[in-house]
Amino acid sequence: MSAPVLNLALASLWNRRSTAMLTMLAIALSVTLMLAVEKLRRDARGAFANTISGTDLIVGARSGALQLMLYSVFRIGNATNNMSWDSYKEVANSPRVKWAVPMSLGDSHRGFRVLGTSTAYFQHYRYARRHELTFASGKSFADVREVVLGAAVAAELGYSLGQEVVLAHGAGEINLQAHDQYPMRVVGILNPTGTPVDRTLHVNLESITLIHLDSAVSTATQGSARQRFSQLIQRAPERRDLTPVSITAFLLGTRSKLDIFALQRDINRFEREPLLAVIPGVALQELWDLLGFAETLLRLVSIAVVFTGLLGMTTLILATLEARRREMAVLRAVGARPIHLFGLFMFEALLLCAGGIVLGMACLQVGLVLGQPLIAREFGLHMTLSGPTLADFGIVAGIAGAACVAGAIPAWRAYRTALADGLSVRV
Repeated sequence: MSAPVLNLALASLWNRRSTAMLTMLAIALSVTLMLAVEKLRRDARGAFANTISGTDLIVGARSGALQLMLYSVFRIGNATNNMSWDSYKEVANSPRVKWAVPMSLGDSHRGFRVLGTSTAYFQHYRYARRHELTFASGKSFADVREVVLGAAVAAELGYSLGQEVVLAHGAGEINLQAHDQYPMRVVGILNPTGTPVDRTLHVNLESITLIHLDSAVSTATQGSARQRFSQLIQRAPERRDLTPVSITAFLLGTRSKLDIFALQRDINRFEREPLLAVIPGVALQELWDLLGFAETLLRLVSIAVVFTGLLGMTTLILATLEARRREMAVLRAVGARPIHLFGLFMFEALLLCAGGIVLGMACLQVGLVLGQPLIAREFGLHMTLSGPTLADFGIVAGIAGAACVAGAIPAWRAYRTALADGLSVRV
């Protein structure tokens, strides 16, 4: 008997297709929002956790642990201060340190961050459970006029090996000064990693010193200072002392995991200048603790939106009860039992909910395809294009259960409708 009732529910919804579609759309939007919040939370945690692996400490000028982690690893924000090169060398030469990778930030190219580092970066940087950086084409830089591109930089800007790029001072879309005295030649393009590395241009640390020495000519005062800078830049790059004066931060690995906390304590007590050493996992946990309230708030908002959509569905079905009294009476007269009327309204509620869920999941996938480049460009977060997970099906099952409860209200009222009530005329 369920098949005829289901067919009747489909015919009934088709007869009221305009209002049914609007209700279905409201449910779809609420489902899209709820699934999007869950996916954003899940992908953000996964992306942050996979960005760096195998690094024991991140060291920079003293600020906040979270701020140091964000600008040095995730390219979010900017450093409030730099640390001296002498301090870096002293820490890097510690007997507890196995390897160290210097990092200098502050320049960009067409909205993409530029990272000044050494070839040790390609040897020791790990992501997603110790995956190494690999080259799709080309090789690492070996000269101050060479640059290695992340996969997203090469793809979005259409760059290839041998092409020249000009770096600029500043870390945004609007650059303060272009370093066009020394265009950089692309010598390598990295394979995609799903991390901020994809959206970074990598140059030799000495390249950063070179382009900023040249820019100092325009800001030097007239006289001996300007003459000294002019003489300096007239030399060939290989004849200059391009040892950096300062760097933004550096990554390091210890010889033993037992040395991590001792080395961190020594760096935080460094006498030459105030430094801060943070453990990546601890800084990430601080980030999750900070974002925990926002995650909870977003979930509550999405639950409220789902509740509103289901409330609209219930209101729609209840509003049609009075207009369908004669319909119910006819059904009862031709042999339909109260349980059939209950099933009719339950089927209508479930069909509306099922249509909304399917439409909402489709909208989410379309939104991911269209919004993925924008999210990656603005926030450096790579949203994965994947099918529904078990968690998503759990959310959908919860929404379907809530729809059953919401649909039971008008279904129960229809169940209690008597034949005499349907045939009577109310004054």
